[in-house]
Amino acid sequence: MIRIGILGAAGYTGGELIRVLLEHPEAEIVFANSESNAGNLVSDVHEGLIGDTDLRFTSEMPFDKVDVIYFCFGHGKSEAFLKEHAIPANVKIIDLAQDFRIAGNHDYVYGLPETHRETIVGCQHLANPGCFATCIQLAMLPALKAGIISGDIHVNGITGSTGAGQKPGATTHFSWRNDNISVYKTFTHQHLLEINQTIQELSPGYDGRVLFIPQRGCFTRGIYVTAYAKCDLPLEEVQNIYADYYKDAAFTHFVAKSPDMKQVVNTNKAVVYVEKYEDQLLMISCIDNLLKGAVGQAVQNMNLMFGLDECEGLRLKASAF
Repeated sequence: MIRIGILGAAGYTGGELIRVLLEHPEAEIVFANSESNAGNLVSDVHEGLIGDTDLRFTSEMPFDKVDVIYFCFGHGKSEAFLKEHAIPANVKIIDLAQDFRIAGNHDYVYGLPETHRETIVGCQHLANPGCFATCIQLAMLPALKAGIISGDIHVNGITGSTGAGQKPGATTHFSWRNDNISVYKTFTHQHLLEINQTIQELSPGYDGRVLFIPQRGCFTRGIYVTAYAKCDLPLEEVQNIYADYYKDAAFTHFVAKSPDMKQVVNTNKAVVYVEKYEDQLLMISCIDNLLKGAVGQAVQNMNLMFGLDECEGLRLKASAF
Protein backbone atom coordinates (compact mmCIF):
# COMPACT_ATOMS: atom_id res chain seq x y z
CA MET A 1 0.00 0.00 0.00
CA ILE A 2 1.13 3.55 -0.75
CA ARG A 3 0.91 5.59 2.45
CA ILE A 4 -0.33 9.10 1.70
CA GLY A 5 -0.41 12.47 3.43
CA ILE A 6 -2.47 15.39 2.16
CA LEU A 7 -1.72 19.02 2.97
CA GLY A 8 -4.45 21.59 2.36
CA ALA A 9 -7.05 18.83 2.51
CA ALA A 10 -10.13 20.98 3.15
CA GLY A 11 -10.32 22.66 -0.27
CA TYR A 12 -11.89 21.47 -3.52
CA THR A 13 -8.77 19.64 -4.70
CA GLY A 14 -8.20 18.12 -1.26
CA GLY A 15 -11.75 16.81 -1.10
CA GLU A 16 -11.64 15.46 -4.64
CA LEU A 17 -8.29 13.79 -3.93
CA ILE A 18 -9.71 12.06 -0.84
CA ARG A 19 -12.72 10.90 -2.88
CA VAL A 20 -10.47 9.29 -5.49
CA LEU A 21 -7.95 7.79 -3.06
CA LEU A 22 -10.63 6.14 -0.91
CA GLU A 23 -11.43 3.93 -3.91
CA HIS A 24 -7.79 3.34 -4.89
CA PRO A 25 -6.89 -0.29 -4.09
CA GLU A 26 -3.22 0.51 -3.42
CA ALA A 27 -3.65 3.74 -1.44
CA GLU A 28 -3.94 4.40 2.29
CA ILE A 29 -4.58 7.96 3.52
CA VAL A 30 -2.48 8.33 6.67
CA PHE A 31 -3.38 11.94 7.35
CA ALA A 32 -5.41 14.80 5.88
CA ASN A 33 -4.01 18.06 7.21
CA SER A 34 -6.09 21.18 7.77
CA GLU A 35 -5.24 23.59 10.56
CA SER A 36 -8.67 25.27 10.57
CA ASN A 37 -10.59 21.97 10.55
CA ALA A 38 -8.39 19.88 12.86
CA GLY A 39 -10.48 17.31 14.72
CA ASN A 40 -13.49 17.60 12.41
CA LEU A 41 -14.71 14.72 10.31
CA VAL A 42 -13.63 14.99 6.69
CA SER A 43 -17.22 14.20 5.71
CA ASP A 44 -18.45 17.25 7.65
CA VAL A 45 -16.55 19.46 5.19
CA HIS A 46 -16.65 17.28 2.08
CA GLU A 47 -20.24 16.17 2.54
CA GLY A 48 -20.26 13.94 -0.53
CA LEU A 49 -18.06 11.56 1.49
CA ILE A 50 -20.71 10.86 4.14
CA GLY A 51 -20.71 7.12 4.78
CA ASP A 52 -17.43 6.61 2.88
CA THR A 53 -14.89 7.42 5.58
CA ASP A 54 -14.44 8.14 9.30
CA LEU A 55 -11.23 10.06 8.59
CA ARG A 56 -10.72 13.28 10.55
CA PHE A 57 -8.67 16.32 9.65
CA THR A 58 -5.53 16.80 11.69
CA SER A 59 -3.10 19.61 12.38
CA GLU A 60 -0.28 17.07 12.57
CA MET A 61 2.09 16.27 9.71
CA PRO A 62 3.79 12.91 10.39
CA PHE A 63 5.99 12.90 7.29
CA ASP A 64 7.96 9.89 8.54
CA LYS A 65 4.85 7.70 8.27
CA VAL A 66 4.07 8.30 4.59
CA ASP A 67 5.50 7.50 1.17
CA VAL A 68 4.11 10.51 -0.67
CA ILE A 69 2.76 13.96 0.19
CA TYR A 70 0.22 15.83 -1.89
CA PHE A 71 0.43 19.64 -1.70
CA CYS A 72 -3.11 20.99 -2.24
CA PHE A 73 -2.11 24.54 -1.37
CA GLY A 74 -2.92 27.77 -3.13
CA HIS A 75 -0.35 29.00 -5.60
CA GLY A 76 2.86 30.30 -4.02
CA LYS A 77 2.45 28.42 -0.76
CA SER A 78 4.31 25.20 -1.63
CA GLU A 79 7.71 26.81 -2.02
CA ALA A 80 7.22 28.79 1.20
CA PHE A 81 6.13 25.65 3.05
CA LEU A 82 9.27 23.75 2.01
CA LYS A 83 11.47 26.54 3.32
CA GLU A 84 9.89 26.13 6.77
CA HIS A 85 9.46 22.35 6.97
CA ALA A 86 11.82 19.42 6.44
CA ILE A 87 10.35 16.50 4.51
CA PRO A 88 12.38 13.26 4.53
CA ALA A 89 14.33 12.69 1.32
CA ASN A 90 12.64 9.34 0.73
CA VAL A 91 9.14 10.85 0.73
CA LYS A 92 7.83 11.76 -2.71
CA ILE A 93 6.04 15.08 -3.28
CA ILE A 94 3.24 15.85 -5.74
CA ASP A 95 2.55 19.58 -5.87
CA LEU A 96 -0.79 20.67 -7.36
CA ALA A 97 0.12 24.37 -7.29
CA GLN A 98 2.15 26.24 -9.91
CA ASP A 99 5.27 26.81 -7.81
CA PHE A 100 7.53 24.29 -9.58
CA ARG A 101 5.98 23.89 -13.03
CA ILE A 102 8.54 26.07 -14.76
CA ALA A 103 12.03 24.59 -15.07
CA GLY A 104 14.55 26.21 -12.77
CA ASN A 105 16.67 25.63 -9.70
CA HIS A 106 14.72 22.56 -8.53
CA ASP A 107 14.31 18.87 -9.39
CA TYR A 108 10.54 18.81 -9.96
CA VAL A 109 9.35 16.96 -13.06
CA TYR A 110 6.50 18.50 -15.03
CA GLY A 111 3.70 15.95 -14.71
CA LEU A 112 1.95 15.85 -18.09
CA PRO A 113 2.00 12.11 -18.91
CA GLU A 114 1.31 12.71 -22.60
CA THR A 115 4.68 14.48 -22.91
CA HIS A 116 6.81 13.57 -19.87
CA ARG A 117 5.89 9.98 -19.10
CA GLU A 118 9.47 8.68 -19.07
CA THR A 119 10.68 11.29 -16.59
CA ILE A 120 7.58 10.93 -14.40
CA VAL A 121 8.19 7.21 -13.88
CA GLY A 122 10.17 6.84 -10.67
CA CYS A 123 10.69 10.57 -10.09
CA GLN A 124 10.85 11.93 -6.54
CA HIS A 125 9.25 15.37 -6.90
CA LEU A 126 6.47 16.24 -9.35
CA ALA A 127 4.74 19.47 -10.38
CA ASN A 128 1.20 18.71 -11.51
CA PRO A 129 0.10 20.77 -14.54
CA GLY A 130 -2.56 23.46 -14.35
CA CYS A 131 -6.11 22.71 -15.46
CA PHE A 132 -6.29 25.11 -18.42
CA ALA A 133 -2.70 24.23 -19.33
CA THR A 134 -3.57 20.53 -19.45
CA CYS A 135 -6.63 21.00 -21.64
CA ILE A 136 -4.96 23.46 -24.04
CA GLN A 137 -1.81 21.38 -24.41
CA LEU A 138 -3.72 18.18 -25.10
CA ALA A 139 -5.50 19.96 -27.95
CA MET A 140 -2.21 21.03 -29.57
CA LEU A 141 0.47 18.47 -28.66
CA PRO A 142 0.29 16.27 -31.79
CA ALA A 143 0.23 19.27 -34.12
CA LEU A 144 3.19 20.89 -32.35
CA LYS A 145 5.21 17.69 -32.22
CA ALA A 146 4.67 17.09 -35.94
CA GLY A 147 5.33 20.72 -36.81
CA ILE A 148 2.16 21.06 -38.87
CA ILE A 149 0.85 24.39 -37.48
CA SER A 150 2.37 27.83 -37.76
CA GLY A 151 1.76 31.40 -36.68
CA ASP A 152 -0.29 32.52 -33.73
CA ILE A 153 -2.47 29.95 -31.94
CA HIS A 154 -5.81 31.41 -30.97
CA VAL A 155 -7.35 29.76 -27.91
CA ASN A 156 -10.69 30.16 -26.17
CA GLY A 157 -11.38 28.20 -22.98
CA ILE A 158 -14.30 28.13 -20.58
CA THR A 159 -14.04 26.68 -17.08
CA GLY A 160 -16.36 25.68 -14.27
CA SER A 161 -16.60 27.57 -10.99
CA THR A 162 -14.59 24.99 -9.01
CA GLY A 163 -11.52 26.18 -10.89
CA ALA A 164 -11.57 29.31 -8.73
CA GLY A 165 -11.15 27.35 -5.49
CA GLN A 166 -13.36 26.96 -2.44
CA LYS A 167 -12.75 30.35 -0.84
CA PRO A 168 -15.74 32.59 -1.67
CA GLY A 169 -15.21 35.60 -3.88
CA ALA A 170 -17.14 38.16 -5.89
CA THR A 171 -16.91 36.09 -9.10
CA THR A 172 -17.81 32.77 -7.40
CA HIS A 173 -20.97 33.95 -5.66
CA PHE A 174 -23.96 31.96 -6.96
CA SER A 175 -26.13 34.94 -7.88
CA TRP A 176 -23.26 36.41 -9.94
CA ARG A 177 -21.97 33.22 -11.54
CA ASN A 178 -25.30 31.57 -12.36
CA ASP A 179 -26.71 32.36 -15.83
CA ASN A 180 -23.57 34.39 -16.51
CA ILE A 181 -20.36 34.26 -18.49
CA SER A 182 -17.35 36.56 -18.31
CA VAL A 183 -13.78 36.92 -19.56
CA TYR A 184 -10.77 37.24 -17.26
CA LYS A 185 -6.95 37.43 -17.51
CA THR A 186 -7.17 37.94 -21.28
CA PHE A 187 -3.83 37.05 -22.95
CA THR A 188 -2.13 37.00 -19.50
CA HIS A 189 -3.31 33.80 -17.79
CA GLN A 190 -0.60 32.25 -15.60
CA HIS A 191 -0.87 28.86 -17.32
CA LEU A 192 0.61 30.37 -20.49
CA LEU A 193 4.05 30.04 -18.90
CA GLU A 194 3.91 26.24 -18.77
CA ILE A 195 2.16 26.02 -22.14
CA ASN A 196 4.92 28.04 -23.81
CA GLN A 197 7.54 25.95 -22.01
CA THR A 198 6.08 22.76 -23.54
CA ILE A 199 5.85 24.36 -26.98
CA GLN A 200 9.57 25.12 -26.91
CA GLU A 201 10.31 21.55 -25.82
CA LEU A 202 8.24 19.97 -28.59
CA SER A 203 8.88 22.53 -31.31
CA PRO A 204 12.05 24.51 -30.56
CA GLY A 205 12.04 27.89 -32.20
CA TYR A 206 8.29 28.03 -32.73
CA ASP A 207 7.72 31.77 -33.06
CA GLY A 208 3.93 32.01 -32.91
CA ARG A 209 2.09 33.33 -29.88
CA VAL A 210 -0.59 31.57 -27.84
CA LEU A 211 -3.41 34.11 -27.66
CA PHE A 212 -5.61 32.79 -24.88
CA ILE A 213 -8.98 34.16 -23.78
CA PRO A 214 -10.18 32.38 -20.58
CA GLN A 215 -13.85 32.52 -19.63
CA ARG A 216 -15.80 31.75 -16.48
CA GLY A 217 -18.73 29.42 -17.12
CA CYS A 218 -21.97 29.05 -15.18
CA PHE A 219 -21.37 25.37 -14.45
CA THR A 220 -19.53 23.68 -11.61
CA ARG A 221 -16.84 21.54 -13.22
CA GLY A 222 -15.27 20.99 -16.59
CA ILE A 223 -13.15 22.83 -19.18
CA TYR A 224 -13.91 23.17 -22.88
CA VAL A 225 -11.18 24.53 -25.14
CA THR A 226 -11.24 25.52 -28.81
CA ALA A 227 -8.03 26.54 -30.57
CA TYR A 228 -7.05 27.24 -34.15
CA ALA A 229 -3.89 27.92 -36.14
CA LYS A 230 -2.65 27.82 -39.73
CA CYS A 231 -2.13 24.32 -41.16
CA ASP A 232 -1.56 23.29 -44.79
CA LEU A 233 -2.01 19.54 -44.42
CA PRO A 234 -5.23 17.80 -45.51
CA LEU A 235 -7.56 16.86 -42.66
CA GLU A 236 -7.04 13.12 -43.12
CA GLU A 237 -3.29 13.46 -42.60
CA VAL A 238 -3.86 15.58 -39.49
CA GLN A 239 -6.27 12.99 -38.11
CA ASN A 240 -3.68 10.25 -38.64
CA ILE A 241 -1.07 12.30 -36.77
CA TYR A 242 -3.43 12.82 -33.82
CA ALA A 243 -4.58 9.20 -33.73
CA ASP A 244 -0.99 7.97 -33.75
CA TYR A 245 0.11 10.42 -31.03
CA TYR A 246 -2.62 9.35 -28.61
CA LYS A 247 -2.85 5.66 -29.50
CA ASP A 248 -1.14 4.59 -26.26
CA ALA A 249 -2.46 7.35 -23.99
CA ALA A 250 -4.28 5.94 -20.97
CA PHE A 251 -6.90 8.68 -20.67
CA THR A 252 -6.66 10.97 -23.71
CA HIS A 253 -8.93 9.88 -26.54
CA PHE A 254 -8.88 11.21 -30.09
CA VAL A 255 -12.39 11.13 -31.54
CA ALA A 256 -14.01 11.60 -34.94
CA LYS A 257 -16.96 13.64 -33.67
CA SER A 258 -16.97 17.03 -31.98
CA PRO A 259 -17.10 16.26 -28.23
CA ASP A 260 -19.43 17.34 -25.45
CA MET A 261 -18.07 18.27 -22.04
CA LYS A 262 -20.39 15.79 -20.32
CA GLN A 263 -18.34 12.99 -21.87
CA VAL A 264 -15.49 13.80 -19.48
CA VAL A 265 -17.03 15.36 -16.36
CA ASN A 266 -16.41 13.18 -13.28
CA THR A 267 -13.64 11.24 -15.09
CA ASN A 268 -9.90 11.49 -15.71
CA LYS A 269 -10.50 11.45 -19.47
CA ALA A 270 -9.58 14.04 -22.04
CA VAL A 271 -11.36 14.01 -25.41
CA VAL A 272 -9.65 15.63 -28.41
CA TYR A 273 -11.03 16.45 -31.87
CA VAL A 274 -9.79 18.30 -34.97
CA GLU A 275 -11.40 19.86 -38.02
CA LYS A 276 -10.14 21.87 -41.02
CA TYR A 277 -11.60 25.12 -42.36
CA GLU A 278 -9.61 26.17 -45.43
CA ASP A 279 -6.06 26.68 -44.08
CA GLN A 280 -7.12 26.77 -40.40
CA LEU A 281 -6.89 23.75 -38.13
CA LEU A 282 -9.51 23.75 -35.39
CA MET A 283 -8.44 21.82 -32.28
CA ILE A 284 -10.95 20.99 -29.53
CA SER A 285 -10.37 19.36 -26.16
CA CYS A 286 -12.33 18.98 -22.94
CA ILE A 287 -11.57 17.69 -19.46
CA ASP A 288 -12.88 17.75 -15.90
CA ASN A 289 -10.87 20.55 -14.28
CA LEU A 290 -10.79 18.81 -10.87
CA LEU A 291 -9.78 15.41 -12.24
CA LYS A 292 -7.69 15.34 -15.43
CA GLY A 293 -7.01 19.02 -14.75
CA ALA A 294 -5.85 18.45 -11.16
CA VAL A 295 -6.45 15.51 -8.81
CA GLY A 296 -7.04 12.73 -11.35
CA GLN A 297 -3.85 13.60 -13.18
CA ALA A 298 -2.01 13.79 -9.85
CA VAL A 299 -3.13 10.25 -8.97
CA GLN A 300 -2.27 9.11 -12.50
CA ASN A 301 1.21 10.52 -11.90
CA MET A 302 1.43 8.83 -8.50
CA ASN A 303 0.68 5.52 -10.17
CA LEU A 304 3.52 6.09 -12.63
CA MET A 305 5.90 7.22 -9.88
CA PHE A 306 5.27 4.03 -7.87
CA GLY A 307 5.21 1.60 -10.80
CA LEU A 308 1.48 0.87 -10.69
CA ASP A 309 -1.02 0.48 -13.50
CA GLU A 310 -1.51 4.04 -14.74
CA CYS A 311 -5.30 3.68 -14.52
CA GLU A 312 -5.43 2.33 -10.96
CA GLY A 313 -8.12 4.03 -8.91
CA LEU A 314 -9.20 6.18 -11.86
CA ARG A 315 -11.76 4.08 -13.69
CA LEU A 316 -14.47 6.67 -13.14
CA LYS A 317 -17.85 6.95 -14.82
CA ALA A 318 -18.88 10.10 -16.69
CA SER A 319 -22.06 11.81 -15.50
CA ALA A 320 -23.42 11.60 -19.11
CA PHE A 321 -26.75 13.26 -18.32
